[in-house]
Amino acid sequence: MSELTIRPAKISRVIPDSIASEIGFEVGDAIESINGTRPRDLIDYQFLCADEFLTLEVLDTKGKKHRLEIEKDYNEDLGLEFETALFDGLIQCNNKCPFCFIDQQPEGKRETLYYKDDDYRLSFLYGSYLTLTNLTAREWQRIEQMRISPLFVSVHATEPDVRIRLLKNPRAGQILDNLKWFQERQLQIHAQVVVCPTINDGIHLERTLLDLVSFHRGDIPAVESVAVVPVGLTRFRPAEDELIPVTTEKAREVIAQVQILQKKFRQEFESNVVWLADEWFLIARMDLPPQSHYEDYPQIGNGVGSIRQFIRDFQKTAKKFLPQKIFPARRWTWVVGNAVEHAFQPLVKRLNQVEGLTVELVALNSNYWGQEITVTGLLTGQDLIDGLKDRNLGDGILLPSVMLKDGDTVFLDDTRLETVASRLNVPIFPVMGVEELMETCIKDMASSS
Repeated sequence: MSELTIRPAKISRVIPDSIASEIGFEVGDAIESINGTRPRDLIDYQFLCADEFLTLEVLDTKGKKHRLEIEKDYNEDLGLEFETALFDGLIQCNNKCPFCFIDQQPEGKRETLYYKDDDYRLSFLYGSYLTLTNLTAREWQRIEQMRISPLFVSVHATEPDVRIRLLKNPRAGQILDNLKWFQERQLQIHAQVVVCPTINDGIHLERTLLDLVSFHRGDIPAVESVAVVPVGLTRFRPAEDELIPVTTEKAREVIAQVQILQKKFRQEFESNVVWLADEWFLIARMDLPPQSHYEDYPQIGNGVGSIRQFIRDFQKTAKKFLPQKIFPARRWTWVVGNAVEHAFQPLVKRLNQVEGLTVELVALNSNYWGQEITVTGLLTGQDLIDGLKDRNLGDGILLPSVMLKDGDTVFLDDTRLETVASRLNVPIFPVMGVEELMETCIKDMASSS
């Protein structure tokens, strides 16, 4: 990649009391080079800034260049955050997976909803999944040299013909060779298998899981963990695709199949190694496994154990946070996706044990996406308007912030939070996590208004 394509790293935040704050960095300044090297991304930045002596070329907000020399402790952070983690642009995906959520959206929404990345840097930094089919020889070399590990890889199938069918890319058939490459270099991945009924389920799923777990050996296993996830479909998917949704019966079948393998893996590795996403149990209308099942939650970002973890955190926080009663009395509407309706009933019951507090759980599916069962994060503004109109919503709506764009008040359908509040004629309170949920439930409305 030519250095001409690398943009200066524009600063979005200067952490108070940091080295950068003391020097006088401001939001909007941009770093052009560190010790003579232009960083491609946040990985380069972190690697270059580990040194004790730094020479920075900086472009200020007025376009003036500065040369700064900094002496600090080894690995001491400068205290800067940036507008993007990638200063040289996004590595785009060239696969045509029929289940790709990007391709299952309607046209005409905000541009960022259609970014289709397959970038190993985002995988390493944030746990997003890539397929390994878009890497050039230079990128493979960089992963090896900089020990960029672990990565999160969408495998889906290890049989070459099945994976090529799913990804619509002939390079997809090289996945076992890719895994051997990681194994030989003692680098690691966390794998994901999205199950598409009639394509990679049944004997194909078993083959895939056995192949992946064969790389779970040694002190540094190449495959650290595997998540099995049900395919998610919307009404906007291409009409010609061959996908069918996961039914209750199929979910129960997959759960039984994977649990047999988990028992085998526990005997050999003292770990499940392979994990079922919570959605399987929700679709199957079965109870979630106990907390102990999830070990150290290696696939929490893939929805494996996230509901159980939320319930655990709720119970612990409730013991020390919820009062016996509140005054004046308040009534809330807590909106979630109907996938978690059964699992959250005990939580609502606990909230309503507080004298003066009434919380009604409203579990919605998404007509916008055309789904009968919907996870909370996929509910849209229009779903809320349609599902909550003509209801008594009490003092306000408790809205899990996972429904909104990070750092903004816009839903996946581009409806704004303010629009929904206006249409429903009720205040809406985005809440992130258990503690904020409880704080909002019991806070004094008069003093907070």
